[in-house]
Amino acid sequence: MNSIELLKRHEGFRKHPYLCTAGKLTVGYGRNLEAVGISEDEATYLLERDVMWAMAHLRREPYWAGLNEPRQAVLINMVFNLGWAGFSKFRRMLDNVRAGDYGSAAEEMLDSTWAEQVKGRARELAAIMRTGEWVE
Repeated sequence: MNSIELLKRHEGFRKHPYLCTAGKLTVGYGRNLEAVGISEDEATYLLERDVMWAMAHLRREPYWAGLNEPRQAVLINMVFNLGWAGFSKFRRMLDNVRAGDYGSAAEEMLDSTWAEQVKGRARELAAIMRTGEWVE
């Protein structure tokens, strides 16, 4: 037994945020998100894991290997933002990606409720999709 084992036993693990007995938003093994939050290193670790999750889904798609890195990054960004279910609803965009018609794919991205919600993000991602080049 050590301090980590003892804390795990007493705190228990919760995958999703919850209110602890003191009414504070908490996650994991009793991490008080209101008082402690997370560090940038912890946030980067979580982001890297989320990117790996998105890529694992996208790698199963036949069109994935034919995309250059900037266009892959666009799709990773969208999966991260929308979740797989939301991303999968962009059927016309994905049809255009499969066909290599990246200009039309970019237009489909912009012709969406998502683009209205995320504004500049959608415009930047559409520009990258259209050109296949990073936007500075």
